[in-house]
Amino acid sequence: MSAVIRLRGETPQQVRSLYRQLLRQGEQFTAYNFREYAKRRTRDAFHEHKGEKDSRKVQELLQKGLKELQAMKRQTVIGQFYQLDRLVVEGRLSVRPPLSLCRKNLANRKLRQDAGKAGQVTKQ
Repeated sequence: MSAVIRLRGETPQQVRSLYRQLLRQGEQFTAYNFREYAKRRTRDAFHEHKGEKDSRKVQELLQKGLKELQAMKRQTVIGQFYQLDRLVVEGRLSVRPPLSLCRKNLANRKLRQDAGKAGQVTKQ
């Protein structure tokens, strides 16, 4: 009887732990599309089986999830060998030039405008 109670107490914790591990491992993908796919697939699979009551089925799903986690770990290691440029949609890189370049360009533009007002020939 105590084994059943222990199993009931540990299983939800194991499920939450596996869910968090899968999401964290999915964040390790360097490629944006793989990263988003891994997160979406994890969320969808867990939401699909959210109401599962059969303990045998839950254990099977946990084992399947652990296998997926191991496969994901292998894939992220392999993916780190092949670095790609980040996409604009990732939002981590700015397409704007650094602020120092903006200030320099602004100063040059102001000098050209001032020279143009004085009637001098300006280089465009």
